[in-house]
Amino acid sequence: MPHHLPTRASGILLHPTSFPGPFGIGDLGRRAHDFVTWLAQARQPLWQVLPLGPTGFGDSPYQCFSAFAGNPLLIDLEALQAQGLLTHQDMAPPPFPLDRVDYGWVISWKTGVLRKAFQRFAATSPPEAFLTFQQREAFWLDDYALFMALKEAHHGRPWFSWPPAWRDRTPAALDQARHELADAIQYHAFVQWVFFRQWQALKKHANDHGILIIGDIPLYVAMDSADAWARRELFLFDEDARPLVVAGVPPDYFSPTGQLWGNPIYNWDKMAQQGYDWWIQRFRANLRLYDILRLDHFRGFYNYWAVPGDAKTAVHGEWRDGPREHFFDTVQAALGELPLIAEDLGEPHPGVYALRDHYGFPGMKILQFAWASDAHDPFLPHNYDKNSVVYTGTHDNDTTRGWFEKASPREQDYVRRYLRVDGHDIAWDFIRLAMMSVARMAIIPMQDAMNLGSEARMNTPARAEGNWAWRYRQEQLTPGIQEGLAELARLYGRSLEAEDKRRDADFH
Repeated sequence: MPHHLPTRASGILLHPTSFPGPFGIGDLGRRAHDFVTWLAQARQPLWQVLPLGPTGFGDSPYQCFSAFAGNPLLIDLEALQAQGLLTHQDMAPPPFPLDRVDYGWVISWKTGVLRKAFQRFAATSPPEAFLTFQQREAFWLDDYALFMALKEAHHGRPWFSWPPAWRDRTPAALDQARHELADAIQYHAFVQWVFFRQWQALKKHANDHGILIIGDIPLYVAMDSADAWARRELFLFDEDARPLVVAGVPPDYFSPTGQLWGNPIYNWDKMAQQGYDWWIQRFRANLRLYDILRLDHFRGFYNYWAVPGDAKTAVHGEWRDGPREHFFDTVQAALGELPLIAEDLGEPHPGVYALRDHYGFPGMKILQFAWASDAHDPFLPHNYDKNSVVYTGTHDNDTTRGWFEKASPREQDYVRRYLRVDGHDIAWDFIRLAMMSVARMAIIPMQDAMNLGSEARMNTPARAEGNWAWRYRQEQLTPGIQEGLAELARLYGRSLEAEDKRRDADFH
């Protein structure tokens, strides 16, 4: 079992887009730092976020323009004002809604403000820290900044629809682009530098308070991403940049046609020949951003559903073997023991659990999944083993209150009998159940801590728009929630104090 995972701890799942503030979307500024302080006072040692990359289609953090870059929408504008790069007039926002992110308006407005900051930045000699950042991150930053500049020059079109010279990265076309788009390329490098400086300051604030941050690594990258464009040989494309196969999951009880995700699939043989260097670089970058990594769709490392690239549904795919132990042995030989949580939900092959357990990665348990069968259900707490992470729900589920209100009468009855409750405070009943379980980590979505209904749901899978938009208002972060979390953490041995003692004992 990875030694740098906490033995027994709890925390909150909350993405930075959900922080309050006047600029239309949560950011990495003052309110994020206030949340960290609040979390420490709630005695919670863990904070989990969703992927922090620049979002593309559907505003999903799981469909990003880069597996390495940060999301410019999360940049704190007040910090740029304090540095003299923005004026008060630059930052006068439109009347954004306070409880939702209107991505269309936010993207347009905030991009304009960031470009003003860059114009002032570019009028002076670049600081040494910026030049160092460019050199250190060149592995991904050079291609990403060029990709974004070219994407803007092609009016936002995906790279595989660009003229062949740029699509196929001919040296003459790239040299021309670097010359003609030099200003735009530098803008995107500047924005990334700002993002990572602000994130590292926030992470330091969390770590200084004894809080570990859990990040999220999607298995696949987006089709329209700098990674797929710049490293095409690492994916299964034909010579015209059409995917030979794409990712998804097969038909099941919930979907008779399966789920067609559409992500390009890795050329694992080519990656193995290169010593999985791209993945090692990706893990190394994420280990600088986070303390613990949740590996989304862990099953894909054991076997994965490959669907023909021109298919309209996921019905006619096939299972193919993933890289399995060869991958993790190679990565851990380069980086050491990985502090991973394996997202092992769905109906995995027994080999998935064997792969997970071989490396001691904890799997996931979701309380909302536990009530449809009987006492043998693996999501019921009396069936957990200690090396697992329990969630009341995740970003893909309804809030616990919303779920319970829609659950079948049989499930509602099972919940009430199992917990000996009447269901009127079901979110906090589930929080208590998660906290008292034997699972080494218990993670609570902020919406459940706030006892919110379906209006606060973060994502509804297969719905194309309207997701990832929930935000809370500052007054919702009440002392009562803080006191309740602190009490349960102390009561069930998950508090900051308990984790600090265990870390000190491990150190000595």
